[in-house]
Amino acid sequence: MTWLITGGAGYIGGHVVRAMREAGLRVAVLDDLSTGDAERLPADVPLVEGSTLDRAAVDRALREHAVTGVLHVAAKKQVGESVEQPFRYYRENLQGLQTVLEAAADAGVRRFLFSSSAAVYGMPDVDLVTEATPCAPMSPYGETKLAGEWLVKAAGAAYGISTVALRYFNVAGAASPELSDGGAFNLVPMAFERLTAGAAPRVFGDDYPTPDGTCIRDYIHVSDVASAHVAAAERLAADPAGETSLVLNIGRGEGVSVREVLAVVGRVTGYDLAPEVTARRPGDPARVVASADLIRKELGWTARHGVAEMVASAWEGWCLRHPEARRRG
Repeated sequence: MTWLITGGAGYIGGHVVRAMREAGLRVAVLDDLSTGDAERLPADVPLVEGSTLDRAAVDRALREHAVTGVLHVAAKKQVGESVEQPFRYYRENLQGLQTVLEAAADAGVRRFLFSSSAAVYGMPDVDLVTEATPCAPMSPYGETKLAGEWLVKAAGAAYGISTVALRYFNVAGAASPELSDGGAFNLVPMAFERLTAGAAPRVFGDDYPTPDGTCIRDYIHVSDVASAHVAAAERLAADPAGETSLVLNIGRGEGVSVREVLAVVGRVTGYDLAPEVTARRPGDPARVVASADLIRKELGWTARHGVAEMVASAWEGWCLRHPEARRRG
């Protein structure tokens, strides 16, 4: 079968494309290149340049590449930006998803894999977040991901489509420098950005009820995220159409504090700057760590990479894009 990967030229999408190809799966990509980079794609992967909001472009991609499964990664994903621009996020993330789902259903596609997020949970007051933990998203971004899951499930039931939704926790790292994340919106690249500018990395609050006072999160290597997509795609391909409907966490099941991550950043980069503690960010929960039991049971998948590998690989990618960072280190 052939998989259409929306957003396949982005940071996570590019890793998924590479992992799918290495697993011997046929793929094509739909991406508007607003944040993606066509150079992330292997030379033998066809790219249809277009938006998920453009039904004609989606139809063309499905038709020209005889698509039998869709892997929907494309989305706007910045929590703070979503608070400032809710209309844009609901349009891009929900209307775009609906456009792709409708086109897929009309084309007879019967396998659909949806990239969701741990943002659907909000601030869960539990040691380990399971798929049964109540969802209470705290941003328009998280709301669009949760509503997206509902829409995918409803479409699957109505049109006989097998579906899997994968809830990512805190993604970091790179399989190779050229596939690294070009933005600085998460802890690790934000620390790199500050260090490159000669400033100390920031810690947003050190008075949380955790062992060292800083927030604890479940960090997952982007290569592990990609391999989870391969496992889910293979499960969907093997099951009869319309018989699978799964929602699964992608995490390591291990919590790491902000201070612990920044200590690894210091060792990897060679910068010796004590973190600067600033005020808490509104809405930051003290601890969010995944239970990875269900994905292990359903897909036989488990994470392979640790935090040191995430930081080291992310640093190589950062230095590729910012060579001055290594010179300063």
